[in-house]
Amino acid sequence: MTAPALEESPPSTARRSPVRSLLRLWPYVRPVRPRFFTAAFVAVVASCMGLVIPLVLKWMVDGPIADGDPGGVWLGGGLLLLLGVLEAGLFGLRRWLVARPLAGVEAALRADLYRHLQRLPVSFHDRWPSGQLLSRATTDLQLLRLFLAFPLTFLLVNGTTILVGCGILLNQAWNLGLVLLAPVLPLIVLCSMFESRYSLAARAAQDQIGDLTTVIEEGVLGIRIIKGFGRHRSQARAFATLSERLRGTELHKARLLAMIWALIMTLPELALGTALVLGTLQVADGGLSAGTLVAFLATALALRWPVESIGFLIAMSNEAATAADRFFEVMDEKVAVDRPAPRSSGRPAPASRAADAEAGLRFENVGFRYPDAPPDAPPTLHGVDLHIRSGETMALVGATGSGKTTLTALVPRLYEATSGRITLDGEDTAGMSRSELRTLLAVAFEEPTLFSATVAENVAMGATGMSEEDVLRALRIAQADFVHDLPQGPHTQVGEQGLSLSGGQRQRLALARAVVGRPRFLVLDDPLSALDVHTEALVEAALRRVLASTTALVVAHRPSTVLLADRVALLSGGRVTAVGTHHELLHGSSEYRVLMSGESAEAEASAPPETSDTASRGGSPL
Repeated sequence: MTAPALEESPPSTARRSPVRSLLRLWPYVRPVRPRFFTAAFVAVVASCMGLVIPLVLKWMVDGPIADGDPGGVWLGGGLLLLLGVLEAGLFGLRRWLVARPLAGVEAALRADLYRHLQRLPVSFHDRWPSGQLLSRATTDLQLLRLFLAFPLTFLLVNGTTILVGCGILLNQAWNLGLVLLAPVLPLIVLCSMFESRYSLAARAAQDQIGDLTTVIEEGVLGIRIIKGFGRHRSQARAFATLSERLRGTELHKARLLAMIWALIMTLPELALGTALVLGTLQVADGGLSAGTLVAFLATALALRWPVESIGFLIAMSNEAATAADRFFEVMDEKVAVDRPAPRSSGRPAPASRAADAEAGLRFENVGFRYPDAPPDAPPTLHGVDLHIRSGETMALVGATGSGKTTLTALVPRLYEATSGRITLDGEDTAGMSRSELRTLLAVAFEEPTLFSATVAENVAMGATGMSEEDVLRALRIAQADFVHDLPQGPHTQVGEQGLSLSGGQRQRLALARAVVGRPRFLVLDDPLSALDVHTEALVEAALRRVLASTTALVVAHRPSTVLLADRVALLSGGRVTAVGTHHELLHGSSEYRVLMSGESAEAEASAPPETSDTASRGGSPL
């Protein structure tokens, strides 16, 4: 078993503007802008207050210290202490001002992402690995909150501090100030080169975190398969491969950051050493006072952190810009909008005849092709015409891959039909809102999915406003009496994916969820596949009562399920090739006989005449 091939996101190699990416966050920041801008202003004041300290030092050296005035020295020391305490207090105030609103911004981003994921079509979730979505909802949003709390503020604060500090330096000793400003142009060029390379590495690392998250999630959810087949070593190798790839990318980021940080620290230090030597010579020659040199050096040292932090802040900003890109990649995905149903043309039929013809569930020349299918591949479904009359139960049978599950997924519009139309009592489902459509019908899929909630909450998801009596009725219909033997009965937590229950128990709860709301239309995808023979018989008896009062389409693989239906439709090659009762299809369709008997097509073709005659007379294995 090798490492899974997880696709890299295309934008990882695309050039984009980090500033433009980060500006897209503004709608989320706008509600908290008063506190945010107040916090930024407080931080600027606190930082600039630190630049007043060198001016106090200059006054002390050239004044009280030079004059031997102890009182002035104590006064200067008190001023320095007061400035330090005020600076620390203002930075603490800034942190308090931004903590709550930025936590709210992160929560709003996460809520919007989750809401959008729920509204995106199933085809989107078919394409995207779940780990990529998880990393966007967790790691990426944390990076955005950290950017708003620290890099964004301190890019402004440190930029303002550097400008004010440079003005003070030039005012104190303009020639020494020019020496200190000499590295500015090389640093700008280096930072620009670093930004473009680091942004690519940051995107690659965040995509690889998403891939690694997918592998971890699959390993946890599939732990029974891994242990059952003894594949823990191969899974560990797959994990190690992706982990090593991520480690290499992180080391590449660290090398880039170390390189730019070394240059950012070295060039200003060289300039500062040169200015110190020249300043000392000027003091010795009497061209500069000692207090001015002390203030100049103190100001230059106060600017060390703002200058040295540029590389670090740019790196964090690039990671945040990448996180914003990844967030908006999902948010920019189009939600399927409800489109108006096409108007019918031609002379209307008489009212009674039209009502009879349109009542129930109807497929009219329906076709479907998966969005990621190759252009030359045949469509999954084409020209499907099928009418399930009101109150009728239709069984849908067909070989594996014939398109049964796809056809049932078109009814609740989990996928949109690419041609034709589907109507419920004459109304085109494409013209209904999804909320309206899903109040009319209920679905139960072949793979029963349960959530980390109680049994009652899982069942009640089938319809809104369900009472406890409704839930208990649905559990009775689904023959889910085992629920009452659980520790807290229907209020027992079933755990993640309901894996604490057996497959048959999960399937019965999924069936209860489908029938709890007494839907007018019911779509069941092989609802009895995981049940034992005894339980199947009990569920069938209860289902017959439910199906008698609804219009149902039931995917069937077993003869016992077929016998629940009034009629049977045979799906073959993406088309409905035969419709009739069970016995009519046994008589008229060799493919149907093969499906129901479990024999191979070759055996059916080579069977002696008496065997075929027996089958045509209804002597099937049912």
